Amino acid sequence: MAGGRIRARIRRSSLYTFNCYKPRTSEDEAPHDIQGPGYSRIVHCNKPKMHEQKPLKYCSNYISTTKYNVLTFLPKAIFEQFRRVANLYFLLAAGLSLTPVTPFEPLSMIAPLIFVVGLSMAKEALEDWRRFMQDMKVNLRKANVHKKDGVFGLKPWMKLRVGDIVKVKKDQFFPADLLLLSSSYEDGICYVETMNLDGETNLKVKQSLETTLPLDDDQTFKEFSATIRCEDPNPNLYSFVGNLDYDRQVYPLDPTHILLRDSRLRNTTYVYGVVIFTGHDSKVMQNSTKSPSKRSRVEKQMDKIIYILFSILLFISFISSIGFIVKTKYDLPKYWYLQVPDGDDLFNPGKPLTSGFYHLVTALILYGYLIPISLYVSIEVVKVLQALFINRDIHMYDEETGTPAQARTSNLNEELGQVDTILSDKTGTLTCNQMDFLKCSIAGTPYGTRASDVELAAAKQMAMDLDGLSQNCTPHAWDKGGHPFQESEIEVITSRDENTHKPPIKGFSFEDSRLMNGNWVKEPNADVISLFFGILSLCHTAIPEHNEETGTLTYEAESPDEGAFLVAAREFGFEFCKRTQSSILIRERYPSSQEPIEREYKILNLLNFTSKRKRMSVIVRGEDGQILLLCKGADSIIFDRLSRNGRMYEEATTRHLNEYGETGLRTLALAYKKLDEAEYFAWNEEFTKAKTSIGGDREGMLERISDVMEKDLILVGATAVEDKLQKGVPQCIDKLAQAGLKIWVLTGDKMETAINIGYACSLLRQGMKKICITIMETDTLVQDSRKAVKENILMQITNATQMIKLEKDPNAAFALIIDGKTLTYTLEEDMKHQFLNLAVDCASVICCRVSPKQKALVTRLVKEGTGKITLAIGDGANDVGMIQEADIGVGISGCEGMQAVMASDFAIAQFRFLERLLVVHGHWCYKRIAQMICYFFYKNIAFGLTIFYFEAFAGFSGQSLYVDWYMLLFNVVLTSLPVISLGVFEQDVDSEVCLQFPALYQQGPKNLFFDWYRIFGWMGNGLYTSLIIFFLNIIIYYDQAFRAGGQTADMTAVGTAMFTCVIWAVNCQIALTMSHFTWIQHFLVWGSVVTWYIFLLVYGELEYALPVNAFRILLEVLAPSPTYWSATLLVTVACNLPYLAHIAFQRLYNPLDHHVIQEIKYYKKDIEDRHMWRREKSKARQKTSIGFSARVDAKIRQLKGRLQKKYSSMSSNHSITQQK
Repeated sequence: MAGGRIRARIRRSSLYTFNCYKPRTSEDEAPHDIQGPGYSRIVHCNKPKMHEQKPLKYCSNYISTTKYNVLTFLPKAIFEQFRRVANLYFLLAAGLSLTPVTPFEPLSMIAPLIFVVGLSMAKEALEDWRRFMQDMKVNLRKANVHKKDGVFGLKPWMKLRVGDIVKVKKDQFFPADLLLLSSSYEDGICYVETMNLDGETNLKVKQSLETTLPLDDDQTFKEFSATIRCEDPNPNLYSFVGNLDYDRQVYPLDPTHILLRDSRLRNTTYVYGVVIFTGHDSKVMQNSTKSPSKRSRVEKQMDKIIYILFSILLFISFISSIGFIVKTKYDLPKYWYLQVPDGDDLFNPGKPLTSGFYHLVTALILYGYLIPISLYVSIEVVKVLQALFINRDIHMYDEETGTPAQARTSNLNEELGQVDTILSDKTGTLTCNQMDFLKCSIAGTPYGTRASDVELAAAKQMAMDLDGLSQNCTPHAWDKGGHPFQESEIEVITSRDENTHKPPIKGFSFEDSRLMNGNWVKEPNADVISLFFGILSLCHTAIPEHNEETGTLTYEAESPDEGAFLVAAREFGFEFCKRTQSSILIRERYPSSQEPIEREYKILNLLNFTSKRKRMSVIVRGEDGQILLLCKGADSIIFDRLSRNGRMYEEATTRHLNEYGETGLRTLALAYKKLDEAEYFAWNEEFTKAKTSIGGDREGMLERISDVMEKDLILVGATAVEDKLQKGVPQCIDKLAQAGLKIWVLTGDKMETAINIGYACSLLRQGMKKICITIMETDTLVQDSRKAVKENILMQITNATQMIKLEKDPNAAFALIIDGKTLTYTLEEDMKHQFLNLAVDCASVICCRVSPKQKALVTRLVKEGTGKITLAIGDGANDVGMIQEADIGVGISGCEGMQAVMASDFAIAQFRFLERLLVVHGHWCYKRIAQMICYFFYKNIAFGLTIFYFEAFAGFSGQSLYVDWYMLLFNVVLTSLPVISLGVFEQDVDSEVCLQFPALYQQGPKNLFFDWYRIFGWMGNGLYTSLIIFFLNIIIYYDQAFRAGGQTADMTAVGTAMFTCVIWAVNCQIALTMSHFTWIQHFLVWGSVVTWYIFLLVYGELEYALPVNAFRILLEVLAPSPTYWSATLLVTVACNLPYLAHIAFQRLYNPLDHHVIQEIKYYKKDIEDRHMWRREKSKARQKTSIGFSARVDAKIRQLKGRLQKKYSSMSSNHSITQQK
């Protein structure tokens, strides 16, 4: 805490030029005129009890992201269940089973329905309970709240009320939207991290009103009282209008005074604030939407199949009913022994239409086995088990945080295998907010020998190419070395200091002995190098803190870049060690002296960085009295401001900057300017006037005056830092791109940062043509109409679309970059489809400065506009809308803010785990569910149609061929477990192969295993199987001696024999469908067949068998008969022979990708012939313009082109020499 107290004495506002300096003038302005609708909120500070009654009764601070509550669970869950058409049908059938027309016992219809619906509802309740528990983790966080008489105590977040005074300490989250009253800094400044809200890592500076600055101690709130009148709750994160009525004066409030819920206090010991908005009134919750009820596309298509089957059911029921009417009218009177008509008119020749209607109801129930009631519950069970495997996957377990993957809902497992577009947040999702100083260019000389990841990968690929070419090229094809490329061409790329084994330094990965350990003094331009290090250590706004544990200094900087520069300066011998109100102390180490030399620089002015300026400058006075302007910024901005004499190193530095950019490094140029006293004081007078002025153009004046000073600079050099992405992010993006997935980045960060991250994770690369869609500058916007702005944006979109169409280079790639202001227009109804068409044609899309609402709107546009499955991934509260809007929402659970996780369908700890979640689990789940559903319909058609055939065979009497117990057990026991094993354990290829052959993933987005061709194929297979089973059995058993005594088979014997054939046929079919067998599958498939025979043995001994003539049906009737066994074998083979022939033909003449891989693995060619295996792997990736591989390919093309030119020139020189 000592460091914090030292820091608190600095008036931070004096360090800033633009956004921070305004503590006094804001209170001199007139208060806001707050009237009318939208501005009705009144907050009585320090009097929370006044808000417990209307009209001031506001919502509590309790938040909920659940779908249900205690009151809504039953009605909503029942509605969800009966949205499924099959369940609706079986509800009707269960009701009809209570009437006399039913062919079955009511229990056999009602019990399965209750079981299926009850199990599904229990699963929904369990998943929602988990959401509730995660909500409560947030609701039960503790806040330090003023109780009374200046005493503060802990209270759960959920108990906070509007008007409460809250004390928030360093690194804590704000529990509600607060008005900042005071902070540990004497001028009321505090630093806020809004990563959870807008994705930005740069700290925001908030400022309290000067009138509340004395409220800096617990006791000062004993008598504190004030009133706030402000806007009503709304989702706008960047605006706030209100007035504070305090001490008989009214002060205007703006967004700089507001601390938003779920942002975090940084670099400030403590702050005091008063609660304005609580719970769902807070701006972050206003940006969220209710948890949607998501259904997978496979499930929606399954409903269509059920409609088809229901149509077939109606059709055959009508046929059966018509047949029954004919029989009743013309044949039934002849059957005197049936005693017709009966009392209920079920069989009345005098009323054939009435009897036909009753028979129609009977037929609808009888043939109901066409529609599988256990399908939904089997899928539920399978999805829960699949989710369990996802949760338990050790390869998606993050050891650092101890966080496993979590399938928060299992309804969307198969959607993971059909994703077309990924929409990702940037900060905290792709990046870990750490920069590493890697290379630099000083005085036209490049320093830093350590290779970036892109360089290493390119060198490795080149080496593999060399290896392959050396086996195929003749000596005359290339130069005498026999290789098209020489070792010296790539040795620079691969060089590393292998001998140094120093422990890693956070923020510093630089390796070059010429600059380290004071060796820079031996360099030719040592004075320029010294100036370069000086700029790194002086041009910043950071504050040093002494770490008592390690004894070293750490730096709390506004951006990760600044932190990396200060660490680099320290390692080079220029350590920034102290900041006071007006000076910076640098401790310089030289090899010539053992003790460091401390130099103090007076800070005269600081011109801070803004996204518009793209540069930062500091004006300092050295110990020798010399005034210097030190500047760092984007190279394009700095180069435009160089003097004629300051361009000595421009050409070499530009070349180095391009090389650094090609390898994915973030670059900044450094420059300086010497000032004389008169020049500086004249400028400073103008600058001070602008700084203290009151008016709307204050910032514009400051910018113009700053621009005057930042001219005629002298270039010193450039830096190259590596943006430390989260572990495995480039590789993950690369694999997803190879799998054919499109990746969009939606971030609240500024455009420059977003572009740099795009380069770092290979969504952008050198040579890629960037399309930037932006609106005109703010000052022109005032004069131009909204229509003109829209026309300008539309023209940009049209020109970009035309440019893409006219592009002839096959390797050309386009990247679309657009900001939030422009998106406001492009998302409107009349322009959004043109924007989407352009975006779809681009290899990568980056949307920056977007609000949470815009993230959700972009996601909706992609989802609805393309009609394909979208996945949104993020880690903060600002990503909740996007996550809920997408077909699949994935939350990053490694962060402290859990809002994204609570709103998500799946949670992972790191972005890199998305690769395995989609490419492995997604691929498996899609194929498993698709095959499982197709097989389900196959087996039910094969079984259900045999009942219809027998109905026609028995004169449409409504007589069932099978015993009720057989039919009850068919879906629930005898065929359910094998199909569940298919849905849980089936693997076309193992997980390693899925990752090695990412193109296999495209089977899902292309819907190869659940398209109508395959669905109707399986239905046709079911129809064929039903015909074979019924008619072969009828032919075999009809009028044939069956038992030893010469008796023919009765209906129960034929029905049982036929049912045996059904069991064998469908279980053998599922065995043929499986590609991957474990002992569990063998046990369940063949165990189901064995279970049928065990059931027959037991059932034949029970009294229930006597009424249906099934006493000892297996032991005494079927088993002794050779016909029974031979018929079972013949029918089973005949049923499965066509499918066997089909898969053999397909594998032989038209194999799918996984068929080829299965054969390679089966014959162990992946081990015996590694060259072939590598060749097949290189084929198995989608052609892509983004990702690490695309960047490496571009680098290789560049190197090959360079080498080809070199070889051509050598060849031409050689031929000229020979001619001479």
